[in-house]
Amino acid sequence: MKREALLSSVRDMLTDHRFRHTLGVVETAIKLATRFGADREKAELAAILHDCAKYWSEDEMRDIIRKEPELPDDLLDYDKELWHAPVGSVIIQRQFAVTDPDIIAAVRYHTTGRVGMTLLEKIVCLADYIEPNRKFPGVDDIRALAEHDLNLALAMALGGTIRFLIENRKRVYPLTLLTYNDLLASREERR
Repeated sequence: MKREALLSSVRDMLTDHRFRHTLGVVETAIKLATRFGADREKAELAAILHDCAKYWSEDEMRDIIRKEPELPDDLLDYDKELWHAPVGSVIIQRQFAVTDPDIIAAVRYHTTGRVGMTLLEKIVCLADYIEPNRKFPGVDDIRALAEHDLNLALAMALGGTIRFLIENRKRVYPLTLLTYNDLLASREERR
């Protein structure tokens, strides 16, 4: 599917606010891909598609999580805000005929991260957090880190998410904690 047709299809799935966010993620993902040497086209495509399931109903998402063997059932024990990413990774295969495992994984892990994230996965996850429409305490510091240290910027972004969940008395998905630790450990190994 051509870029403009894809954007049009995704736009129909999102609110105006969420579509502006998506465009910001696309812009940021392309910049990060250029800066850190990732495939710009894959970054753009994953960014366009990353929130395609954001407004699916809870019942629809729950049904896909239960039926798809590649999606862990334990997702259902955590906040439904996580669900749209793994569900989206299924939807992009079915609805948009995406077969590239790199793009599928970048969509799947953009909310939780995972141990051993690829460069593309890190870029889409971080772009989602720091895109220009995001306004919250600390985001500018993470944007500044993203100028030179992708792993540390992403670790700080995930740390912010973990802190937010704790402050709001919500459960933290274990994969996010493991990802945070993995990013810091890989950084320490390079010293």
